[in-house]
Amino acid sequence: MQKGKIQVGILGATGGVGQRLALMLANHPQFEVVSLVASDRSQGKKYSEAAEWCERKPMPENLAGKVIDPVRFDLPCRVLFSALDAEAAASCESKFRDKGYHVISNARTHRFDADVPLLIPEVNSDHLSLLKGRKEGGSIVTNPNCVVAGLALALKPIHDLFFLEEVHVVTMQAISGAGIQAKKTMNIDDNLIPFISGEEEKIETEPKKILGTLQSGKIIPLEVKIAAQANRVAVSDGHTACVSIKIRKKVYQQELIGAWRTFRSKETEGLPSAPQYPIHYHEEPFFPQPKLHRDLDGGMAVSIGRLRSCSLFDFRFVVLSHNMSRGAAGAAVLNGEMMLKQGYFN
Repeated sequence: MQKGKIQVGILGATGGVGQRLALMLANHPQFEVVSLVASDRSQGKKYSEAAEWCERKPMPENLAGKVIDPVRFDLPCRVLFSALDAEAAASCESKFRDKGYHVISNARTHRFDADVPLLIPEVNSDHLSLLKGRKEGGSIVTNPNCVVAGLALALKPIHDLFFLEEVHVVTMQAISGAGIQAKKTMNIDDNLIPFISGEEEKIETEPKKILGTLQSGKIIPLEVKIAAQANRVAVSDGHTACVSIKIRKKVYQQELIGAWRTFRSKETEGLPSAPQYPIHYHEEPFFPQPKLHRDLDGGMAVSIGRLRSCSLFDFRFVVLSHNMSRGAAGAAVLNGEMMLKQGYFN
Protein backbone atom coordinates (compact mmCIF):
# COMPACT_ATOMS: atom_id res chain seq x y z
CA MET A 1 0.00 0.00 0.00
CA GLN A 2 1.33 3.41 -0.97
CA LYS A 3 0.99 5.95 1.81
CA GLY A 4 -1.57 8.68 1.21
CA LYS A 5 -3.19 7.06 -1.81
CA ILE A 6 -6.76 5.80 -2.09
CA GLN A 7 -6.87 2.10 -2.92
CA VAL A 8 -9.06 1.35 -5.93
CA GLY A 9 -10.17 -1.51 -8.15
CA ILE A 10 -11.09 -1.77 -11.83
CA LEU A 11 -14.19 -3.76 -12.82
CA GLY A 12 -13.98 -5.12 -16.36
CA ALA A 13 -10.23 -4.58 -16.41
CA THR A 14 -9.50 -6.64 -19.53
CA GLY A 15 -11.76 -4.75 -21.99
CA GLY A 16 -10.90 -1.64 -24.01
CA VAL A 17 -12.07 0.91 -21.44
CA GLY A 18 -10.65 -1.22 -18.62
CA GLN A 19 -7.25 -1.18 -20.28
CA ARG A 20 -7.33 2.59 -20.66
CA LEU A 21 -8.31 2.86 -16.98
CA ALA A 22 -5.35 0.66 -16.08
CA LEU A 23 -3.00 2.97 -17.99
CA MET A 24 -4.42 6.11 -16.40
CA LEU A 25 -4.49 4.72 -12.85
CA ALA A 26 -1.25 2.69 -12.78
CA ASN A 27 0.87 5.65 -11.65
CA HIS A 28 -1.83 8.05 -10.54
CA PRO A 29 -0.77 10.50 -7.80
CA GLN A 30 -3.96 9.94 -5.76
CA PHE A 31 -5.07 6.37 -6.50
CA GLU A 32 -3.43 2.96 -6.19
CA VAL A 33 -4.84 -0.02 -8.11
CA VAL A 34 -5.05 -3.00 -5.76
CA SER A 35 -7.67 -5.12 -7.53
CA LEU A 36 -8.38 -6.04 -11.16
CA VAL A 37 -11.74 -7.73 -11.72
CA ALA A 38 -12.87 -9.50 -14.88
CA SER A 39 -15.09 -12.32 -16.17
CA ASP A 40 -14.93 -15.97 -15.17
CA ARG A 41 -12.64 -16.92 -18.06
CA SER A 42 -9.97 -14.49 -16.79
CA GLN A 43 -10.08 -15.27 -13.07
CA GLY A 44 -6.87 -16.61 -11.58
CA LYS A 45 -4.76 -15.48 -14.53
CA LYS A 46 -2.20 -12.71 -14.43
CA TYR A 47 -3.35 -9.48 -16.05
CA SER A 48 -0.70 -9.90 -18.76
CA GLU A 49 -2.21 -13.29 -19.63
CA ALA A 50 -5.87 -12.35 -19.39
CA ALA A 51 -5.94 -9.04 -21.29
CA GLU A 52 -5.68 -8.97 -25.07
CA TRP A 53 -3.76 -5.72 -24.86
CA CYS A 54 -4.81 -3.18 -27.52
CA GLU A 55 -3.35 0.08 -26.21
CA ARG A 56 -0.48 1.80 -28.01
CA LYS A 57 1.43 2.18 -24.76
CA PRO A 58 2.68 -1.03 -23.10
CA MET A 59 0.84 -2.62 -20.19
CA PRO A 60 1.97 -1.01 -16.91
CA GLU A 61 4.61 -3.21 -15.29
CA ASN A 62 3.15 -2.71 -11.82
CA LEU A 63 -0.17 -4.22 -12.97
CA ALA A 64 0.98 -6.92 -15.42
CA GLY A 65 1.62 -9.49 -12.68
CA LYS A 66 -1.59 -8.87 -10.72
CA VAL A 67 -3.95 -11.84 -10.60
CA ILE A 68 -7.47 -11.21 -11.82
CA ASP A 69 -10.10 -11.23 -9.06
CA PRO A 70 -13.63 -12.59 -9.48
CA VAL A 71 -16.64 -10.41 -8.79
CA ARG A 72 -16.81 -10.58 -5.00
CA PHE A 73 -17.88 -8.18 -2.29
CA ASP A 74 -14.81 -8.32 -0.08
CA LEU A 75 -12.35 -6.62 -2.42
CA PRO A 76 -9.43 -4.86 -0.67
CA CYS A 77 -10.66 -1.37 -1.55
CA ARG A 78 -13.81 0.73 -1.36
CA VAL A 79 -13.53 2.67 -4.63
CA LEU A 80 -14.21 0.90 -7.93
CA PHE A 81 -13.82 2.21 -11.46
CA SER A 82 -16.25 0.24 -13.58
CA ALA A 83 -15.67 -0.55 -17.27
CA LEU A 84 -18.38 -3.21 -17.28
CA ASP A 85 -20.83 -3.46 -20.17
CA ALA A 86 -24.44 -2.54 -19.47
CA GLU A 87 -25.60 -6.10 -18.80
CA ALA A 88 -22.84 -6.87 -16.31
CA ALA A 89 -23.22 -3.45 -14.68
CA ALA A 90 -26.93 -4.09 -14.15
CA SER A 91 -26.20 -7.30 -12.28
CA CYS A 92 -23.54 -6.07 -9.88
CA GLU A 93 -22.92 -2.29 -9.66
CA SER A 94 -25.86 -1.61 -7.37
CA LYS A 95 -24.85 -4.59 -5.23
CA PHE A 96 -21.38 -3.14 -4.78
CA ARG A 97 -22.94 0.22 -3.85
CA ASP A 98 -25.19 -1.39 -1.27
CA LYS A 99 -22.16 -3.14 0.23
CA GLY A 100 -20.56 0.26 0.80
CA TYR A 101 -18.44 0.64 -2.33
CA HIS A 102 -18.16 3.84 -4.36
CA VAL A 103 -18.69 2.80 -7.99
CA ILE A 104 -17.55 5.21 -10.70
CA SER A 105 -19.17 3.76 -13.79
CA ASN A 106 -18.77 4.08 -17.52
CA ALA A 107 -21.92 1.99 -18.19
CA ARG A 108 -25.27 3.45 -19.26
CA THR A 109 -27.20 1.31 -16.75
CA HIS A 110 -27.65 3.79 -13.90
CA ARG A 111 -27.28 7.12 -15.72
CA PHE A 112 -30.92 8.07 -15.21
CA ASP A 113 -31.38 6.77 -11.66
CA ALA A 114 -32.72 9.62 -9.56
CA ASP A 115 -29.92 9.42 -6.97
CA VAL A 116 -27.05 8.91 -9.46
CA PRO A 117 -25.14 11.94 -10.81
CA LEU A 118 -24.44 11.91 -14.55
CA LEU A 119 -21.26 13.83 -14.11
CA ILE A 120 -18.91 16.06 -16.10
CA PRO A 121 -16.98 17.89 -13.35
CA GLU A 122 -16.47 21.11 -15.35
CA VAL A 123 -20.19 21.23 -16.12
CA ASN A 124 -22.26 19.96 -13.18
CA SER A 125 -20.12 19.11 -10.16
CA ASP A 126 -22.95 20.37 -7.94
CA HIS A 127 -24.95 17.27 -8.96
CA LEU A 128 -22.68 15.22 -6.68
CA SER A 129 -24.83 16.46 -3.79
CA LEU A 130 -27.40 13.85 -4.92
CA LEU A 131 -25.24 11.35 -3.05
CA LYS A 132 -25.91 13.06 0.27
CA GLY A 133 -29.45 11.69 0.27
CA ARG A 134 -28.25 8.09 0.53
CA LYS A 135 -28.24 6.55 3.98
CA GLU A 136 -25.82 3.78 2.97
CA GLY A 137 -22.10 4.43 2.70
CA GLY A 138 -21.77 3.49 -0.96
CA SER A 139 -22.60 5.36 -4.15
CA ILE A 140 -22.74 5.19 -7.93
CA VAL A 141 -21.54 8.04 -10.13
CA THR A 142 -21.66 7.74 -13.91
CA ASN A 143 -19.96 9.51 -16.78
CA PRO A 144 -21.99 10.16 -19.93
CA ASN A 145 -22.00 8.57 -23.35
CA CYS A 146 -18.69 9.15 -25.15
CA VAL A 147 -20.15 11.63 -27.67
CA VAL A 148 -22.18 13.45 -25.03
CA ALA A 149 -19.03 14.05 -22.95
CA GLY A 150 -17.64 16.36 -25.64
CA LEU A 151 -21.00 17.70 -26.80
CA ALA A 152 -22.17 18.76 -23.33
CA LEU A 153 -18.88 20.55 -22.67
CA ALA A 154 -19.32 22.46 -25.92
CA LEU A 155 -22.93 23.35 -25.13
CA LYS A 156 -22.41 24.39 -21.49
CA PRO A 157 -20.89 27.88 -22.08
CA ILE A 158 -23.42 28.58 -24.83
CA HIS A 159 -26.42 27.71 -22.69
CA ASP A 160 -25.12 29.60 -19.65
CA LEU A 161 -24.90 32.83 -21.65
CA PHE A 162 -27.36 32.54 -24.53
CA PHE A 163 -29.92 29.80 -23.64
CA LEU A 164 -30.17 26.77 -25.90
CA GLU A 165 -33.51 25.93 -27.53
CA GLU A 166 -32.76 23.29 -30.19
CA VAL A 167 -29.75 21.13 -31.09
CA HIS A 168 -29.16 18.91 -34.11
CA VAL A 169 -26.17 16.54 -34.08
CA VAL A 170 -24.63 14.23 -36.70
CA THR A 171 -21.77 12.11 -35.35
CA MET A 172 -18.83 10.33 -36.98
CA GLN A 173 -17.64 7.94 -34.30
CA ALA A 174 -14.35 6.05 -34.00
CA ILE A 175 -14.08 2.28 -34.12
CA SER A 176 -12.58 2.06 -30.62
CA GLY A 177 -15.99 3.04 -29.27
CA ALA A 178 -17.38 -0.28 -30.49
CA GLY A 179 -15.17 -2.35 -28.17
CA ILE A 180 -12.36 -4.83 -28.78
CA GLN A 181 -14.47 -7.73 -30.06
CA ALA A 182 -16.70 -5.62 -32.31
CA LYS A 183 -13.65 -4.09 -33.98
CA LYS A 184 -12.63 -7.54 -35.23
CA THR A 185 -15.90 -8.28 -36.99
CA MET A 186 -16.94 -4.80 -38.13
CA ASN A 187 -16.90 -4.19 -41.87
CA ILE A 188 -15.45 -0.71 -41.50
CA ASP A 189 -12.58 -0.70 -44.00
CA ASP A 190 -13.43 1.75 -46.84
CA ASN A 191 -16.84 2.06 -45.26
CA LEU A 192 -19.24 3.99 -43.05
CA ILE A 193 -21.91 2.34 -40.90
CA PRO A 194 -24.94 4.65 -40.42
CA PHE A 195 -26.24 2.96 -37.27
CA ILE A 196 -24.97 2.50 -33.71
CA SER A 197 -27.44 0.72 -31.45
CA GLY A 198 -28.90 2.97 -28.75
CA GLU A 199 -26.51 5.81 -29.52
CA GLU A 200 -28.93 8.39 -30.86
CA GLU A 201 -31.24 7.99 -27.87
CA LYS A 202 -28.34 8.64 -25.48
CA ILE A 203 -27.26 11.75 -27.35
CA GLU A 204 -30.82 13.07 -27.34
CA THR A 205 -31.46 12.53 -23.61
CA GLU A 206 -28.25 12.65 -21.56
CA PRO A 207 -27.36 16.33 -22.12
CA LYS A 208 -30.74 17.29 -20.66
CA LYS A 209 -29.83 15.73 -17.32
CA ILE A 210 -26.23 16.97 -17.37
CA LEU A 211 -27.28 20.57 -18.12
CA GLY A 212 -30.28 20.33 -15.82
CA THR A 213 -30.79 22.23 -12.58
CA LEU A 214 -30.48 20.77 -9.09
CA GLN A 215 -33.56 21.71 -7.04
CA SER A 216 -34.52 20.28 -3.65
CA GLY A 217 -32.36 17.21 -4.15
CA LYS A 218 -33.67 16.45 -7.65
CA ILE A 219 -32.42 17.14 -11.17
CA ILE A 220 -34.82 19.18 -13.30
CA PRO A 221 -33.79 18.32 -16.89
CA LEU A 222 -33.03 21.12 -19.31
CA GLU A 223 -35.92 21.80 -21.66
CA VAL A 224 -34.18 21.63 -25.02
CA LYS A 225 -34.98 19.74 -28.22
CA ILE A 226 -32.13 17.47 -29.41
CA ALA A 227 -32.10 15.39 -32.60
CA ALA A 228 -29.18 13.07 -33.38
CA GLN A 229 -27.87 10.79 -36.12
CA ALA A 230 -24.95 8.47 -35.35
CA ASN A 231 -22.42 6.95 -37.74
CA ARG A 232 -19.41 4.66 -37.26
CA VAL A 233 -16.39 5.65 -39.38
CA ALA A 234 -12.91 4.29 -40.06
CA VAL A 235 -11.08 6.39 -37.45
CA SER A 236 -9.14 4.70 -34.65
CA ASP A 237 -9.92 7.15 -31.81
CA GLY A 238 -11.86 10.40 -31.57
CA HIS A 239 -15.55 11.13 -32.06
CA THR A 240 -16.50 14.05 -34.30
CA ALA A 241 -19.91 15.74 -34.19
CA CYS A 242 -21.40 18.27 -36.62
CA VAL A 243 -23.70 20.41 -34.50
CA SER A 244 -26.39 22.99 -35.35
CA ILE A 245 -27.97 25.08 -32.58
CA LYS A 246 -30.86 27.46 -32.08
CA ILE A 247 -30.46 29.90 -29.20
CA ARG A 248 -32.78 32.37 -27.52
CA LYS A 249 -30.57 35.46 -27.65
CA LYS A 250 -29.24 37.24 -30.71
CA VAL A 251 -25.43 37.00 -30.60
CA TYR A 252 -22.42 37.37 -32.86
CA GLN A 253 -20.02 34.55 -33.77
CA GLN A 254 -17.16 36.14 -31.84
CA GLU A 255 -19.28 36.09 -28.68
CA LEU A 256 -19.68 32.32 -29.00
CA ILE A 257 -15.97 31.83 -29.65
CA GLY A 258 -15.20 34.02 -26.65
CA ALA A 259 -17.51 31.95 -24.45
CA TRP A 260 -15.66 28.77 -25.44
CA ARG A 261 -12.16 30.21 -25.09
CA THR A 262 -12.77 31.76 -21.69
CA PHE A 263 -14.62 28.76 -20.25
CA ARG A 264 -12.89 27.51 -17.09
CA SER A 265 -13.87 25.46 -14.08
CA LYS A 266 -12.81 26.48 -10.58
CA GLU A 267 -14.16 23.15 -9.30
CA THR A 268 -11.55 21.14 -11.24
CA GLU A 269 -8.54 23.30 -10.43
CA GLY A 270 -5.73 21.11 -9.14
CA LEU A 271 -7.23 17.81 -10.26
CA PRO A 272 -4.52 15.69 -11.96
CA SER A 273 -6.62 14.72 -15.00
CA ALA A 274 -8.36 18.05 -15.57
CA PRO A 275 -7.23 20.00 -18.66
CA GLN A 276 -6.15 23.58 -18.05
CA TYR A 277 -8.23 24.62 -21.06
CA PRO A 278 -11.27 22.32 -21.36
CA ILE A 279 -12.20 23.78 -24.78
CA HIS A 280 -9.90 24.69 -27.67
CA TYR A 281 -11.36 26.71 -30.53
CA HIS A 282 -9.55 26.37 -33.88
CA GLU A 283 -9.76 29.15 -36.49
CA GLU A 284 -8.34 27.02 -39.35
CA PRO A 285 -11.16 25.88 -41.68
CA PHE A 286 -9.89 22.28 -41.85
CA PHE A 287 -9.83 21.82 -38.06
CA PRO A 288 -10.52 20.00 -35.79
CA GLN A 289 -9.23 16.63 -37.01
CA PRO A 290 -9.04 13.41 -34.93
CA LYS A 291 -5.44 12.60 -35.86
CA LEU A 292 -4.22 16.10 -34.95
CA HIS A 293 -6.36 17.15 -31.99
CA ARG A 294 -7.78 14.15 -30.10
CA ASP A 295 -4.79 14.00 -27.70
CA LEU A 296 -4.77 17.66 -26.61
CA ASP A 297 -4.29 17.89 -22.83
CA GLY A 298 -3.91 14.13 -22.55
CA GLY A 299 -7.08 13.54 -24.54
CA MET A 300 -9.18 15.40 -21.98
CA ALA A 301 -9.76 18.64 -23.91
CA VAL A 302 -12.52 19.24 -26.44
CA SER A 303 -11.74 20.82 -29.82
CA ILE A 304 -14.24 23.01 -31.68
CA GLY A 305 -14.04 24.62 -35.10
CA ARG A 306 -15.90 25.77 -38.21
CA LEU A 307 -18.36 28.05 -36.42
CA ARG A 308 -20.63 29.71 -38.96
CA SER A 309 -24.23 30.79 -39.43
CA CYS A 310 -26.88 28.18 -40.19
CA SER A 311 -29.74 28.68 -42.64
CA LEU A 312 -32.06 26.37 -40.64
CA PHE A 313 -30.96 27.17 -37.06
CA ASP A 314 -28.70 29.98 -35.80
CA PHE A 315 -25.17 28.54 -35.81
CA ARG A 316 -23.32 25.35 -36.76
CA PHE A 317 -19.91 24.04 -35.75
CA VAL A 318 -17.79 20.89 -35.36
CA VAL A 319 -16.86 19.25 -32.04
CA LEU A 320 -14.11 16.65 -31.53
CA SER A 321 -13.37 14.72 -28.35
CA HIS A 322 -11.32 11.62 -27.53
CA ASN A 323 -13.87 8.88 -26.88
CA MET A 324 -11.53 6.72 -24.78
CA SER A 325 -10.18 9.56 -22.63
CA ARG A 326 -12.66 12.42 -22.26
CA GLY A 327 -15.51 10.09 -23.23
CA ALA A 328 -14.78 7.00 -21.15
CA ALA A 329 -11.80 6.09 -18.93
CA GLY A 330 -10.49 9.62 -18.48
CA ALA A 331 -13.97 10.86 -17.64
CA ALA A 332 -14.29 8.23 -14.92
CA VAL A 333 -10.86 9.05 -13.46
CA LEU A 334 -11.70 12.77 -13.40
CA ASN A 335 -14.99 11.98 -11.67
CA GLY A 336 -13.07 10.01 -9.06
CA GLU A 337 -10.71 12.91 -8.51
CA MET A 338 -13.65 15.26 -8.04
CA MET A 339 -15.30 12.92 -5.55
CA LEU A 340 -12.04 12.70 -3.60
CA LYS A 341 -11.73 16.50 -3.58
CA GLN A 342 -15.27 16.88 -2.26
CA GLY A 343 -14.66 14.37 0.51
CA TYR A 344 -16.83 11.44 -0.60
CA PHE A 345 -14.06 8.89 0.03
CA ASN A 346 -13.36 9.95 3.61
